[in-house]
Amino acid sequence: MKLTKKSHACVRLEKSGRTLVIDPGGFTERDATAGAEAILVTHEHPDHFDEGRLHAALEADPATEIWTLRSVAEQLSAAFPGRVHTVGHGDTFTAAGFDIEVHGELHAVIHPDIPRITNVGYLVDGGKVFHPGDALTVPARRVETLMLPVMAPWNKISEVIDYVRELKPQRAYDIHDALLTDLARPIYDRQIGALGGTDHLRLGPGDSAEV
Repeated sequence: MKLTKKSHACVRLEKSGRTLVIDPGGFTERDATAGAEAILVTHEHPDHFDEGRLHAALEADPATEIWTLRSVAEQLSAAFPGRVHTVGHGDTFTAAGFDIEVHGELHAVIHPDIPRITNVGYLVDGGKVFHPGDALTVPARRVETLMLPVMAPWNKISEVIDYVRELKPQRAYDIHDALLTDLARPIYDRQIGALGGTDHLRLGPGDSAEV
């Protein structure tokens, strides 16, 4: 399949002429969902979920459908009956020709005083790609390509490195990187690459790779 990195946490997957998009949030390009049959959203934070953008995508193409957790689905389902599907940990479904497994339940801890919200990760085509959203979820299946959240208010680089070590993917592509400055990128590249134990890779917004 073809994987295209969009800004921050958004990823486009294409296979056999069909397109699936994960987490087109407020930091992501306006055209991120163009031509997508299926959109998956990991949680309700605005850098992953842009309600106005998803409304526009559903209105623009009556064939587009969304799979997401309850807190997001409740904001969309009334306006688009039958096209917004609620999922949770352990669920499986097919979207735009991709087989999806749902893993995880809670967002990572930002601070003990901040209540945790729900968050799910999506494992695509039996482990070809895993997007964990805002959590360091470990699915009970081998991951070939990990979309790695490298920089967030809820993580630190030692946790990112240990996450890569635990999952042991064939490769890890950076996501959740809009707040990571160009000055800091070489530090992250060097430390994750040296200590993670896998191929640590980075795509610029709009760049693609075959996975």
